[in-house]
Amino acid sequence: MANSDEKEELLRLIGAVGLGDTRAYRELYDRAAAKLFGVALRILRDRVIAEDVVQDAFVNIWNGAAGYNAALSAPMTWLITIVRNRCLDYLRRGDRAEVELDDELAATLTDERPGPEARLLVSEDAALLKVCLARLEAGQRQAIAFAYFQGLSHSELAHAMQVPIGTVKTWIRRGLSKLRECLAHTSASGV
Repeated sequence: MANSDEKEELLRLIGAVGLGDTRAYRELYDRAAAKLFGVALRILRDRVIAEDVVQDAFVNIWNGAAGYNAALSAPMTWLITIVRNRCLDYLRRGDRAEVELDDELAATLTDERPGPEARLLVSEDAALLKVCLARLEAGQRQAIAFAYFQGLSHSELAHAMQVPIGTVKTWIRRGLSKLRECLAHTSASGV
């Protein structure tokens, strides 16, 4: 399957999952699980833990698919970011203890998916972020995008962008500062 065809198919599947389509969820799992497992294994270096983290990530994907915004990231990037964040959450936990939920406790938990109002706010925030990102210099925008959406470290960015690591750090620091200013200004002025 061509790369753009794959992207379109993932977009379709994530949209259907956001509407609660379990068949699309299964198909999304079949298409993406192997790659996401590879990402988790690379970070965690433990096969069993990586499998568990990918399973947890797919729960997050099910719950978050309705809020996915294609304008912010490509579908595979979004999926990888969820897995990466679950891996980092796992690594940050000191005791690495897993909590087992019994059926009765699980039934009492509320639905964590955002409601329509929360999704609208996320959508508005995403639109503001897109406007502000477009106002950054190309190097700043690219460094921030790779750092936050692809999870690259400063040294990986420097290598990928073929610039000194100090330049990457400066671009990110100044770019984030400009983003904060822009977001504060645009949300205050309603632009």
